Amino acid sequence: MTTVGFIGLGQMGNHMARNLLKNSFKVIAYDVDPKRQAELKSDGAEIVKYPADVAAATKNLITMLPNSSCVNAVFTDSKGILETISPGTLCIDSSTIEQSASIDISKLCEEKQASYIDAPVSGGVTGAQNATLTFMVGGAKNDYERAKSFLEKMGKNVVYCGGVGNGQAVKICNNMLLGIQMIGVSEAMNLGVKMGLDPKLLASIINTSSGRCWSSDTYNPVPNVIEGVPSCNDYAGGFGSQLMAKDLGLAQTASTQCKAPTPLGSLAHQMYQILASHPDFKDKDFGVVYKFLSKTQ
Repeated sequence: MTTVGFIGLGQMGNHMARNLLKNSFKVIAYDVDPKRQAELKSDGAEIVKYPADVAAATKNLITMLPNSSCVNAVFTDSKGILETISPGTLCIDSSTIEQSASIDISKLCEEKQASYIDAPVSGGVTGAQNATLTFMVGGAKNDYERAKSFLEKMGKNVVYCGGVGNGQAVKICNNMLLGIQMIGVSEAMNLGVKMGLDPKLLASIINTSSGRCWSSDTYNPVPNVIEGVPSCNDYAGGFGSQLMAKDLGLAQTASTQCKAPTPLGSLAHQMYQILASHPDFKDKDFGVVYKFLSKTQ
């Protein structure tokens, strides 16, 4: 039985780790939240006290964390991964963080004779639960080949994007577009409803016409248009507005550094910053932008 270490059991990570368990991997896990740890322990994972304990137990590590500071802390703090990592270890980071942060951590791993790839994901909580995620992988080609045996059990697409940091670059671009699309779909649906249209009818036309996109046909933000998505559950779960604001901020940082204008990305960032600081919307799925717009007079 192959042992995999998993650090970060949030709304995405818990499902990803669970899919490894379902595919007969032994999972040794850590999270700061005791409740998350207990949930995965009940599914068969071994829970340890520190990230260093995970690194000491296996040469296959996966991290799924909310931001760059968390990833850096898990690797570099006392009781962190780098304290006990052994030569030949492969670190797979599926967090969405700054491209430069991935490159810096890969260098620290290299100093320990270990490998690092960035492998952020697309597909949301539903994709994590159903093992249909897309992984965008940056790193050495041989490390990508080694990682596929794990990643293919958690997703349906594992795409090699080039050197370390390229996975983050693809993810940042994708999520900027996603944020823009969700606002656009929400604006169009809100306008149609206010004009007297049935939202299911409007969505069906959009989804067979030129306005079709993932935010309209798979993750529609209007309640009860598509069953099983967060908008049908008062926007609970899913991909949080705070995380979308964070990812759009990463895109804006990259835009400034690369001198690539992203005017719609900037506007989307401002919108989600508002949601991320609003007490009624900050902990909701990012589709809650529809609710925000529909209540705006």
